[in-house]
Amino acid sequence: MTLMTKLSGAVAALALTAGAVAAEPALIFDLGGKFDKSFNEAAFNGAKRWAEETGDSFREIELQSEAQREQALRRFAENGNNPIVMTGFAFGNVLAEVAPDYPETKFAIIDMVVDEPNVRSVVFNEHEGSYLVGMMAAMASESGTVGFIGGMDIPLIRKFACGYAQGVKAINPDANIVANMTGTTPAAWNDPVKGSELTKAQISQGADVVYAAAGGTGVGVLQTAADEGILSIGVDSNQNYLHPGQVLTSMMKRVDNAVYEAMTAGTDLETGINVMGIANGGVGYALDEHNAELVSAEMQAAVDAASAQIASGELQVHDYMSDDSCPALSF
Repeated sequence: MTLMTKLSGAVAALALTAGAVAAEPALIFDLGGKFDKSFNEAAFNGAKRWAEETGDSFREIELQSEAQREQALRRFAENGNNPIVMTGFAFGNVLAEVAPDYPETKFAIIDMVVDEPNVRSVVFNEHEGSYLVGMMAAMASESGTVGFIGGMDIPLIRKFACGYAQGVKAINPDANIVANMTGTTPAAWNDPVKGSELTKAQISQGADVVYAAAGGTGVGVLQTAADEGILSIGVDSNQNYLHPGQVLTSMMKRVDNAVYEAMTAGTDLETGINVMGIANGGVGYALDEHNAELVSAEMQAAVDAASAQIASGELQVHDYMSDDSCPALSF
């Protein structure tokens, strides 16, 4: 009996192991690469944290072209991966077509809403976090001119810019805000040379603080800002460490938490829309040893007060995507 009990236990263990492998989650990175030091890397860090805590593994793929979006989704679904997490609004149309074909598979998409019963749509209140770093930019600026450099010119990036401009104007109503987008195609997310050129152009217009919301392009913005002796603001991931003492702060968009939570939930992932803002820790600003000397007590107190007001609903930051307009900036 003892031998049979051991054999039964071994078979059960094998079955459980097989089941775990079948439900291995997958992560698909958007164009720009896994190690973009920004959006995709934040997603990777969330998956890595899940893997380290659980001892389990996940599948991943870095896209090289638009055509691979549907291929990757179907390949992972056919392979039994569950849930399948993807980063970026550009997966929206493809996921809307693919998800109904795999009703038993859970999908999580970041930065877009896909109305399917097996999809979790994670969106962020980027305008709220951008408002906070806009306040900091205005308080740190000596010239009264600050800059914004976006990646691809889409409503989502204008949402960052508009929140930032509102924060700047809250501190200095007379501030001048110079805003540029890198391009109109997905290549705009991974063009650090163009990011550098735009930064130099904004400096020539008087900008002494520049906020980059441009994926891998932002690496060029931060590098050039440091080289030219002005302050920069990072995005998505905490980018303060890239140029200690020269990155004022980073607008933290907790893509890592969104991926970590999706993988932790596994096949029990709750579908529907999940909004992550200041109130639930979805966005905020970064303060660490790399920028502590740049952030005065006055600056921190003002930003923390605004953060509390936004979280309580007392302070409403206009969302560009609600009506395609911005009260503080013209595009």
